[in-house]
Amino acid sequence: MEEKNRFKPDPELKLMDQVHQVLQHYDYSYNTEKIYSTWIIKFIQYFNSHTYSPDMENREINVFLDHLKKEKTASPATRKQALNALTFLYQRVLNQKVPDSVKPAHIKKNQSLPMVLTQEEILKIFSFMKKRHLLMAQLIYGCGLRLKECLRLRIQDLNFGDNKIHIRSLKNSKARFIMLPVSLRDQLIELKERVRELHKNDLRLGYGLIDLPETMSVKSKTAVNSFGYQYLFSAGKTSKDPRSGIIRRHHVQESGLQKAVRRAGKRADIKKKVTCLILRNSFAVHMLENGVDIRNLQKLMGHSNLNTTKVFLKVMKKDPPLIISPLDILLKQTL
Repeated sequence: MEEKNRFKPDPELKLMDQVHQVLQHYDYSYNTEKIYSTWIIKFIQYFNSHTYSPDMENREINVFLDHLKKEKTASPATRKQALNALTFLYQRVLNQKVPDSVKPAHIKKNQSLPMVLTQEEILKIFSFMKKRHLLMAQLIYGCGLRLKECLRLRIQDLNFGDNKIHIRSLKNSKARFIMLPVSLRDQLIELKERVRELHKNDLRLGYGLIDLPETMSVKSKTAVNSFGYQYLFSAGKTSKDPRSGIIRRHHVQESGLQKAVRRAGKRADIKKKVTCLILRNSFAVHMLENGVDIRNLQKLMGHSNLNTTKVFLKVMKKDPPLIISPLDILLKQTL
């Protein structure tokens, strides 16, 4: 991000208010906001400072991380989480460079191959699911979606004319388009209409507002209560937004689908671990086995690094279809 485009918090605000302002400007999740705020407060409290000064020496990041390692016996993953929060504080809020001397927590990478399911196992799992949970699980497997990408789908993300779904990236600034499974088209259209009626009722009751990234809200004042921005998998009840206090309808919670997928795996007597991530992994492997090249799969999965996609080549159970020479196709047509 160029310096001139960097968002600068209001200097008149207290430090933690600035932290919240920047987190919300960049559309960090509410959960991330809570985690980062907790670590920043712990960092300040460790040095017995209730009024944080930008002049605090950067070396104290290492002092704090060492404290977590020695005194609190924090795991590398926990220290990395703390470091991410403090890096955010220095770079995004205080506009200071984190020195090269700051030591990142070393996390040993998992060398195990991704677990995948066979198509027969996936069919068995689906047979023990129903209604909305089944539709969500089918979308995750049928499109290679991350769990949160599925939950955060909005009505306008579905393009029934071109049979495409617009995926708004959660991990980087790049969005992507994937195919909309034709087998789910009618169910998705039906769900869209149910959400429309739900939204109409919310508007009649004085609700109907939706949460949008701050930059999107500024550009479109009417978007916050428009049907197109409503979540496809809307929650059954409205709730109070913990940030704004506004009553609105959020998307369904992650835990409901996660439990439904695990429960279906047990009822189907699948001995492997069954999760939403493994459904996504299975999509990747089955696409490769069906002849999709690795570069196209990278785009479908939303991977920024091709090496992340290549790992699925190692768990393929069968070879992709044979590639036919265009000459053979041409001559066959002339016979």
